[in-house]
Amino acid sequence: MSNWALDTEKLPDGAVLIVGAGLAGLYTALKLAPRPVYILTSRRSEKGAASAWAQGGIAAALHPDDSAASHAADTIAAGDGLVNPEIANILAAEGPDRVRDLAALGVPFDRKQDGSLYLSLEAAHSMPRVARVKGDTAGREIIKVMVRHAKAAEHITPLIGWRAESLLSNGHGGIAGALARRDDGALLGVEADMTVLATGGVGGLFAVTTNPKTARGDSLGMAAVMGAQMRDMEFVQFHPTAIDIGRDPAPLATEALRGDGAILINKTGQRFMQNYHPDGELAPRDDVARAIFAEIQAGRKPMLDCRKAVGDHFPEHFPTVFDACMSANIDPRIETIPVAPAVHYHMGGVATDSYGRTSLNGLLAVGECSATGLHGANRLASNSLLEAIVFGGRAAEMMLATDISLKTADKIRSQPWLSMTPEVSKTMRDGMTKYCGVRRTALGLNKLISIIDGLIEDVGRANPLIAARIIAASALAREESRGGHFREDHPGMVTPAISSYISYDMLD
Repeated sequence: MSNWALDTEKLPDGAVLIVGAGLAGLYTALKLAPRPVYILTSRRSEKGAASAWAQGGIAAALHPDDSAASHAADTIAAGDGLVNPEIANILAAEGPDRVRDLAALGVPFDRKQDGSLYLSLEAAHSMPRVARVKGDTAGREIIKVMVRHAKAAEHITPLIGWRAESLLSNGHGGIAGALARRDDGALLGVEADMTVLATGGVGGLFAVTTNPKTARGDSLGMAAVMGAQMRDMEFVQFHPTAIDIGRDPAPLATEALRGDGAILINKTGQRFMQNYHPDGELAPRDDVARAIFAEIQAGRKPMLDCRKAVGDHFPEHFPTVFDACMSANIDPRIETIPVAPAVHYHMGGVATDSYGRTSLNGLLAVGECSATGLHGANRLASNSLLEAIVFGGRAAEMMLATDISLKTADKIRSQPWLSMTPEVSKTMRDGMTKYCGVRRTALGLNKLISIIDGLIEDVGRANPLIAARIIAASALAREESRGGHFREDHPGMVTPAISSYISYDMLD
């Protein structure tokens, strides 16, 4: 333990502690009424939650000509052999009602003149099924509505200004809450009978990402050191079209632009995607990302050309992308947009069942930090927001129907606070991008593991370093190329396709 002031708070019997205030956390909290819920969140969470940055929209079989079976089939195909079909069918079957829930809560989805939802096409979907909000602002608008309802909900109590840094053990292999730290170093041990992780992804572990820099896999490190089983940690999705203007994090040029007809060209003005994949610009994200990376490596500077497909409609159809471009003195109505791959989504995470239950009693995980088997090796576009509400809703349903056993923490262990200095973070992020990026090799991954082990030896078992270590070890162990994981030294696939499961003690 450190010498910082420590307070403890025991939540009421049966109350639920949710760590994180993105869409998964907020939706779960709202659906838990009337059970008391406490949401642990930093001051930055409303603005910094990755859910609020989602541009494309939310996918569901909402068109009369669409079906849950078709959506599930597309999800399974995109996952490159590793999607759990049962989980995909749950998502697709329950998805339309969950989107209607959001609409009933006040989310202003874009609609046609007849009142039906405007549905757009995105890569690897067999038909248009992505509901959007004000063009490319779906995530931000949905989070606004969720925050408004959460603030008004009598059963929800926010614990604002605290960042979770470790989980509390009940002494019997279960979890009894979380330890959080305030910016001034003060510690708060929150004892809870049920704890839900909803902290998002891992983009902040890499040097080039479209995620908030605070999305560093902290909950993965927290769960791993307590012995939780982790799943498919090596599968990281690189969004092919981050706007390459030198910003951290990188602004995103949504996939919906290519769905609407935007094309990829190189500096000579030539389209190149047909040289890499028969589906061209609408190929799966990992194929597009590797194609763009190859063009960059060859010195041919890839650009996204939206001039004909979007043109003068840019400000109203894609205001977020338009503003990002204009802030860099690029007018996408008349100029092409420089793009590069960036870490966008993590398919792996804490292994859970379809109700969010992890391998540890008293601990659930929902949203991007969980791994249900839905995404397999490669997430289908715009399935992430849907995953948050479908499986967040199922977790709430399970908890409401369960007599939650009472738990008391037996010991409180703090993180090595302030260990993730700018220098440590830069070393980790640069190493992850260089050696665990779009293209990987055993040589590079072993170098990366040595770098991370050295950082852990120097500064302690900080959560981001633990998460990065497990991702690197899992990438080294998978000697094949599948989905978002590409090994230059193992370019083929191994059959049968098998998900990976790992625990932190396996690395000792």
